[in-house]
Amino acid sequence: MSTPESPMRQLPRNSIRNAKLLLLACAFLGACSLGGPSNGAGSEPVVRLGYFPNITHSQALIGLARGDFQRALGPDVRIKATVFNAGPSVIEALFADQIDLAYIGPNPAINGYVQSDGLALRVLAGATSGGAAFVVRAEADIHTPADLHGKRLATPQLGNTQDVALRAYLVANGLETVEHGGDVTVVPTANPQILDLFLLKQIDGAWVPEPWASRLIVEANGALFLDERDLWPGGDFVTANIIVRTGFLQDHPDLVRSWLEAHVAVTQWMLEHPEEAQAAVNAEIERLTGRGLGGEVIAMAWSRLRPTWDPLSTSLLASAHAAFEAGFLSEEPDLTHIYDLTLLNDVLDAGGLPRVE
Repeated sequence: MSTPESPMRQLPRNSIRNAKLLLLACAFLGACSLGGPSNGAGSEPVVRLGYFPNITHSQALIGLARGDFQRALGPDVRIKATVFNAGPSVIEALFADQIDLAYIGPNPAINGYVQSDGLALRVLAGATSGGAAFVVRAEADIHTPADLHGKRLATPQLGNTQDVALRAYLVANGLETVEHGGDVTVVPTANPQILDLFLLKQIDGAWVPEPWASRLIVEANGALFLDERDLWPGGDFVTANIIVRTGFLQDHPDLVRSWLEAHVAVTQWMLEHPEEAQAAVNAEIERLTGRGLGGEVIAMAWSRLRPTWDPLSTSLLASAHAAFEAGFLSEEPDLTHIYDLTLLNDVLDAGGLPRVE
């Protein structure tokens, strides 16, 4: 997304340039670990994680709360977890060498990969399929795409996965945002503020991840306009992946593999114990945000997603192509090396589970 109107414009050019120079210098000299997991001589190893307090990042919520990741890494490794609101902020932190691993949506992962010329990150595994929806105010009289003319809509952040999905949807239906000469206003706003704006009738709709879509419906009398699964063959599309900083992957594959072992185990447990998983996710959301989800909200949200370790690469590549077709990318991105599934498939092989492509 290198055009001036692109969601990628929010990534500071100096940060990107510095990240590229650092990556290239380290690769050339072989003299630094790009931050590594250690804070200095004699200090304990640290794995720095970025994630959201969202139901679509459920493995991170459950695995941290129950200690699955800590047990997999061992007692000598410390986890430093940082909560983010949306993907572009995660990419900025990764470029600034502030995180090593992250649960993140596909579009920010694509953005980070493209902006760093394929140097900064790799996708290690999937986390969630589905779990995003377009919800409108019941009073806004929106029943068809044509009714979106002149409306004011929100997404979690400029350039995040739902932001790109909404803008691509508008273009596909013959609509344009105001910055492109159209009459649809898109307001990138943090998820909690989207709910407030919805209640205050200052926006007409929002394309958001769960549990925010269900909260808009249950708590703000919103109407489901579109379940994003309906746009994808078989209803499967990636909402969250695990990404890794390439330097961290190169220097510490053992820690990355241990993390993936726990990720797969937590995912299996969630699929086998959906009610317990919902309760565990809700408890952690309450701890992080100060407020848990109502029973109706979490049940509705859970029904629209599926935990997985499959990165669903076809949907990520389709998202990248759609972003290009919609004008978000100046050229078709080369994502040849965005995935490194070697360690994931090692873990799946060891567990007698089918490999992923």
